[in-house]
Amino acid sequence: MESNHDCISRGRLAPQRVILSEAKNLCISLRVNSAKDPRISRSATERNAGMLRYAQHDRPSKFGRRINGLLLALLLSGIACVESGWSQEVEKGVPTTRVKRGDIDLNVHTMGELRPVRTAMLAAPPVAGGTLQIVHLAKPGTPVKAGEVVIEFDPSEQQYNLEQNRSELQEAEEEITKAKADAAVQAAKDEVALLKAKYDVRQAELEVSKNELVSAIDAKKNLLTLEEAKRAVAQLEQDIKSHSASNRAGLAVAEEKRHKALLAMKQAQQNIENMRVRSPIDGLVRVRENQGAAGGFFFTGMTLPLYREGDQVQPGEIVAHVLDTAHMELKAKINEADRANLKPGEPVEVKVDALPGEVFRASVKTVAGMASSDMWGGGDSARKFDATVELEKPDPRLRAGFTAELAILSGQAKNALYLPRQALFEKNGKPVVYLKKGGQFEPREVKIQYRTESRVAIEGLPEGTEVALVNPEQRGKKTSTASGPLAPASVGGLR
Repeated sequence: MESNHDCISRGRLAPQRVILSEAKNLCISLRVNSAKDPRISRSATERNAGMLRYAQHDRPSKFGRRINGLLLALLLSGIACVESGWSQEVEKGVPTTRVKRGDIDLNVHTMGELRPVRTAMLAAPPVAGGTLQIVHLAKPGTPVKAGEVVIEFDPSEQQYNLEQNRSELQEAEEEITKAKADAAVQAAKDEVALLKAKYDVRQAELEVSKNELVSAIDAKKNLLTLEEAKRAVAQLEQDIKSHSASNRAGLAVAEEKRHKALLAMKQAQQNIENMRVRSPIDGLVRVRENQGAAGGFFFTGMTLPLYREGDQVQPGEIVAHVLDTAHMELKAKINEADRANLKPGEPVEVKVDALPGEVFRASVKTVAGMASSDMWGGGDSARKFDATVELEKPDPRLRAGFTAELAILSGQAKNALYLPRQALFEKNGKPVVYLKKGGQFEPREVKIQYRTESRVAIEGLPEGTEVALVNPEQRGKKTSTASGPLAPASVGGLR
């Protein structure tokens, strides 16, 4: 098979196709190989010169001279292409930028979610006896007033307990009545017995008074009878005291039983009243998801039904909320880099997605002092601060859960020296930049004044100082893909 050069010299190959093929192959091969060895570029240039000389001296015909002219132009373009490619490879190094002076916009833009300032939780009453059944539940989104019934549970068991406690109360009252009657009967018996015993003593004392007239044996008997009568009176008095104490104790037990039954009855009545859960505030009803519907099995992303009438609920379990829509605020997440630019009281412009074209005025209410991170947030490990924004005027069109764009107007940093955030790195725990001096870079510690999503205001460097956009100390360790400009979120480990 003949080469393209031989075909051209014989004039047997279409000139345009040959020229384009030769030039294309030349540019590609020289661009790839010249970066590896400069001698390739020189040898290729010499080869091109030889081909040009051939095209100039060997002129077989007018048609051949046209072909040679076209070939000359394309070969010159190929040489320029190779030399241009080699020049870019030589100049290619660590990308740099310069310190600039100007105004930095410190406004913070983030997303927020509307939520009510006050929320009332409505839970099943904490009663003993197992689960409770919902017999009435307001629909989600229903407006309610303070004191209005939102949830009602089946009171059958509590009504049964009330009747049972009422029966126990009646039984205890009957026992009290009987104890009092028994105590009265016993007291009457004791009183009669005491009177009889005292009469016996008096009778014995009279018999003793006749001892001078009777024999010694009868006198002795009279004395013994008197002593026995006195002992009987003393014993009877002691028994009366015991009977009285016993009666009082029995009556106290019966009264305590009545008191217990009365308390239980009152508790049952209160439980029946608690079966009707009322709203403590004005607002909208939000029904919670019934996690018990899955039988205790739950995983992230699982869709659960809302509570509804007929569901069984454990005592104390939260079933619904009442949201005070008259007073709304926004909850937002602030990036770590923007935290230092915020303070309470700063004005905020709020644009709600559900109300396009509307701008609501608000102000920063609180900014958390401690960062939080979402461990299960899909790989976003950035530290963020919770912030709340308070609306200046309530609007009845706003609803909890609406998403809004927040523009926190923190002002500007006037006439500040700044760099792109890509130029800021961390070394030994301190912020540094890499100054270009000749063909080398050296680290220089700087003081950070302000930090935004894309820029950082610094102190310690004059305007126009040239610094690196990538870490030159790590550039040799990275691949060609990783050595490009870094994203703002991962600049030198700083945010």
